[in-house]
Amino acid sequence: MIKHLTKRYGRHQAVDDVSFRCEAGTVTGFLGPNGAGKSTTLRVICGLTRPTCGTATVLGVPYRRLGNPGRRVGSMLDASALHSGRTGRETLALSAALLGVPADQVDTMLGRVGLDRQAARRRVGRYSLGMRQRLSIAGALLGDPTVLVLDEPANGLDPEGIYWMRQLLRDFADRGGTVLLSSHLLHEVEAIADRLVVINAGRIMAQGRRQELLAASGTLVRAVDPTGLRASLTAAGLAVAPVAPASPFAAGDGALLVSADPETIGQIAVSARMVLLELRPADHGGLERLYLNLTAPSDQAPRESELVP
Repeated sequence: MIKHLTKRYGRHQAVDDVSFRCEAGTVTGFLGPNGAGKSTTLRVICGLTRPTCGTATVLGVPYRRLGNPGRRVGSMLDASALHSGRTGRETLALSAALLGVPADQVDTMLGRVGLDRQAARRRVGRYSLGMRQRLSIAGALLGDPTVLVLDEPANGLDPEGIYWMRQLLRDFADRGGTVLLSSHLLHEVEAIADRLVVINAGRIMAQGRRQELLAASGTLVRAVDPTGLRASLTAAGLAVAPVAPASPFAAGDGALLVSADPETIGQIAVSARMVLLELRPADHGGLERLYLNLTAPSDQAPRESELVP
């Protein structure tokens, strides 16, 4: 559980008053652009970074207070941190010794993540990125934890590996485990996650059950004077976000996504003498559209409480 978590590095505020909870038996997708505060939040959860204020607890207590935490929480934060001079088997055997896991579990776990005997004897420095990911996942699962905290676990995996990863995490959650998953692969997150948390510039923009967030699309509106319309809607206390282009190469047309019904928006536009070009319920464009709208550059980014009922 994360409560009012804030982390500053000098004048830079990496995480700003972040709060969310991951439930047992669920996969929570933790989404946001580079630099949004995801990795900092995960490092605080795993006891690697001390927060400026606020708290992060796992299974009811701070990570540092867990007895033999690797047996309770499996984490994968940076696959590149593996020692390149050790073999895959040596890497996992060392982890097993530290965790107090029987040595015979090493080969079992290597097989579970798809690393055969030949791969296990190879030095990690000669591994592909996908093989490093599989070895890191094996390390996270080795202690038979009840919680998984994973940062980009599918990075470098081929389509077959991504499918394998999805099945592994879904099975873990279905057996009562808790998964917190940070990933840029939006389609994969949409396929597996029960809950979503979207962060941007260190602030939570939206969180909740996946179906509820994807269903709450809001209203799309365009006006002859988009700047004036946005100012009027914001002054009325409505959450307003620019609609991201349909592709990286498309120019924005001034469309706004507003967390209000069309009638309310129309009344505000009439009062402000705004000429509207379009006013309709926003299309359900899946997680990708939700993500792009919530993380679009804005000097007045909506807060979570403004976007989610």
